[in-house]
Amino acid sequence: MTSLRSLGLVALASQLAVSAQAQQPNEHVLLQRSLEAGTWALETRDMFEIKTCDACQNLISVIKGLVADSDAPLVSIGKQLCLAATSYDEDFCAGTVEREAPALAELARNVQPNSTAATQFCITFLGVCDYPKVEEWKVPFPSKPFCDAEAPQSSGKKPLKVVHYSDIHVDPLYVTGSSTECKKAICCRPFSKDDEPGNTKSPAGPYGDHNCGVPVSLELSMYKAIEKMFPDQAFSIFTGDIVDHMLSNTSKPYNLKEIDDAYSKMNDSFKLVYGTIGNHEAHPVNIFEPKSVGNATQWVYDAVAKKWAPWIGDAAKQEVLDIGAYSTKYPKGNLRVISLNTNMYYRFNFALYQQKMAQDPNGQLGWLVKELDKAEKAGENVYIIGHMPMGSSDALSDQANYFDQIVQRYSTTIRGLFFGHTHDDHFEVSYSDYSKRDALHASAMSYICPSLVPTSGMPAFRVYDVDPDTFAILDAVTYMADMDDPEFQKSGPVWKKYYSAKESYGGMVSPPVASEAELTPAFWHNVTAAFESNTTLFNEYVSRKSRGWIKKKCEGDCKDEEICQLRAGRSQDNCYKIKPGANFSKRNVGLERPKRANCDNPIMPEMLRLLASRQDLLEDLQARFIEKGATIQPWKQVDSPVRARSSLSSRPRDADAECVNRGSTTTGSESGTAATPTATKPPKSAAVTLQLPVALSVTAALVLGAVLL
Repeated sequence: MTSLRSLGLVALASQLAVSAQAQQPNEHVLLQRSLEAGTWALETRDMFEIKTCDACQNLISVIKGLVADSDAPLVSIGKQLCLAATSYDEDFCAGTVEREAPALAELARNVQPNSTAATQFCITFLGVCDYPKVEEWKVPFPSKPFCDAEAPQSSGKKPLKVVHYSDIHVDPLYVTGSSTECKKAICCRPFSKDDEPGNTKSPAGPYGDHNCGVPVSLELSMYKAIEKMFPDQAFSIFTGDIVDHMLSNTSKPYNLKEIDDAYSKMNDSFKLVYGTIGNHEAHPVNIFEPKSVGNATQWVYDAVAKKWAPWIGDAAKQEVLDIGAYSTKYPKGNLRVISLNTNMYYRFNFALYQQKMAQDPNGQLGWLVKELDKAEKAGENVYIIGHMPMGSSDALSDQANYFDQIVQRYSTTIRGLFFGHTHDDHFEVSYSDYSKRDALHASAMSYICPSLVPTSGMPAFRVYDVDPDTFAILDAVTYMADMDDPEFQKSGPVWKKYYSAKESYGGMVSPPVASEAELTPAFWHNVTAAFESNTTLFNEYVSRKSRGWIKKKCEGDCKDEEICQLRAGRSQDNCYKIKPGANFSKRNVGLERPKRANCDNPIMPEMLRLLASRQDLLEDLQARFIEKGATIQPWKQVDSPVRARSSLSSRPRDADAECVNRGSTTTGSESGTAATPTATKPPKSAAVTLQLPVALSVTAALVLGAVLL
């Protein structure tokens, strides 16, 4: 009898719980009521104080209702917030918000609260929410690797010279003698009469300043130095970002002229340049629409395709027109260069944030697989170039994971990966198994080039010694112009060798590297191990990141995070910690930066962070919402699985990689369909968490049952 009564109690409690949930108002209804009652602002401010993800999701819902039929409310609020949240002046705030806010409004209209896109938005803009678990996708490959596949050995022949430069950010409006101090993203322009030459106490020199963009004089100085120092270079790699950081001043005509001018100068200086597209080439900055969304970015592809065509050929030009990427054969050696449009994976590309975020925007990853597979079959060596490194916190984790799968599959074909974007002089190592980050599992190497723009350090470029047969990297040498040199502004920049990777690190690793040996991924892992044990060596590396400009040391957690970043070829493993109230910064890895080092970040995140912390601003948003008669749209409550940063690889290559013996009739699957993503369970805590009214109903049922017993 007791057993039957117990079963009855469970059934009764279950029925009452279901009934209580059914009667409970939906989340969007409660949110609408709090707005109408005037309590939403205070409740949301309190929620942000305890750094809750729900607060951000609610904010998205309110913005979504506010901009349902117009961008204007967000533009108006944005201008107010910019002046309150930043040190920028009214002119800069107005121009920048008018460019950024419409894309953010479109994002709000597209995403649903509690979706993956909304969670990524909250991480990017407000530093709340946990990272969603990477959506599992086993990238399909048309063939399997040979079991005895390995990278070719260096030939020992005289090396080629390959030049790499990045992030030139040329400012055509730079005026010598104008003020280096201003309330804009960059200075050295006569914004007012007080800024004009002769009226300022901090006049800009003719060759640049750390608070300013790159004057044409500095740009040409670098090109002339490369011509003079390396007249026999095989080719140059340019990893993007041409347009200056004055986000309030961009337009299609302005950007097009900058793109045309920059590549014309490169064409006048060098015989062969392989380029890629930076996030600043677009207007508004960062916004590259996938073809599934629209073709608003086509003008960028048209512009660069026209300038690249003499270097890459007609077939590759058509690829640029199609997806902003290309694959082309180096005419004087067994090398294929593949240029990727990494803006398709950039966290600040608001056009990516759709109701369902694309797994493979523009089909670029599928295209990359085909190109690499053809290269492998042809016995070609491959360089992959792109703007944003895929281990950066700026890279969306899902696509970085899928890209890494491709790198692992073709690691014996890929001879190097080359990026820019961070403005720093550093690198990233990829591993076949991220749970075993050691020299044995180091599988690929990303070389990240320092910038020409001096807002992040001394102007610099890099030159690689390259094996002419295998195209392996034998050395990486950075050259820079010291802006602290008293002669810099007088006689012009003097470009000198700053350091050689092999000379600086080759004898410090275990085992030491021979003078003629390749700088393998294992070597670069051993460099990171040397950093762990040798404080002096690590400090030298930190100084080299900015070419000696940043003096602050990196110790303790800063050092641990920096080394972790060096050991992260995919962004899910970079140990970046979400900081509530702080947005992502591509140069935010523990090191404190001078005033304008982050001037190229969008300003909307700063404004939203201020909005989240200020009750008066939230009350203004609340009042605008009610005045407009906006409504909160219903959404589906979803429990999104989360993951820990730098977690073990979910699918290490060694665990399930299959290979075939040479001569075998089995060459792998020809299927072009992706594996169905594996379902994941929500966190255990979600299974036992009850809404308060439901919990009370269940408790009441149990008490009633106890009385009956």
